[in-house]
Amino acid sequence: MSKPLVVVTGASSGIGAAIARAFSAAGHPLLLLARRVAPMEALALPESLCLSLDVTDTAAFKAAIEQAEARFGPVGCLVNNAGVMLLGQADSQDPAQWQQMLNINVMGVLNGVHAVLAGMKARRSGTIINISSIAGRKTFPNHAAYCATKFAVHALTENIREEVADLGVRMVTIAPGAVETELLSHTTDEEIKAGYHGWKESMGGVIAPEVIAEAALYAWRQPASVCVREIVLAATRQQP
Repeated sequence: MSKPLVVVTGASSGIGAAIARAFSAAGHPLLLLARRVAPMEALALPESLCLSLDVTDTAAFKAAIEQAEARFGPVGCLVNNAGVMLLGQADSQDPAQWQQMLNINVMGVLNGVHAVLAGMKARRSGTIINISSIAGRKTFPNHAAYCATKFAVHALTENIREEVADLGVRMVTIAPGAVETELLSHTTDEEIKAGYHGWKESMGGVIAPEVIAEAALYAWRQPASVCVREIVLAATRQQP
């Protein structure tokens, strides 16, 4: 292929789908991963392989990477975007929801890194972009467990960056504020959801997924000698 393979997790909707479209328009072959295959196939992107994947399944993640590399060549960029946001109070939220967020938001990211990093280090090139959140930099009401997972993404990304920088591998964190996605729909507390919607309206609307996609493409397009370590972006009127 003329351009390196780009892998995107959580590519069936929202930020992931927008990133897939942006990198496809830039001429990259794609491995698109999510639980739902039909929405990814509906994107109808050229030179793309769409596979159903649970990012918590380490072996399946590696197998998907191997299948795509056999077709398109080595992974040049991995975008770890898959995530879930389940908001609630620490004394009343179902702990199973905490486990679900830890599994997907943290272990899923680590599984992606694990699947591609050895090859990148051997080739002395490659970029891993982890989609975190502004909730990985500061706290918000009802976000305790979610913030914990996103603080973890920030920490593991910077930690690995320090380990692989001398080998020419770039680690990037993108931390969006509120984005127009399906993420809030996972929350089961209706009162919290109503408050969140009110917060979005108070800032005059939130940013579009395409804005995050452009940020990811910007980081990727920098010279190999430049690592955009972190991008934080939110609606101008977002408070906090």
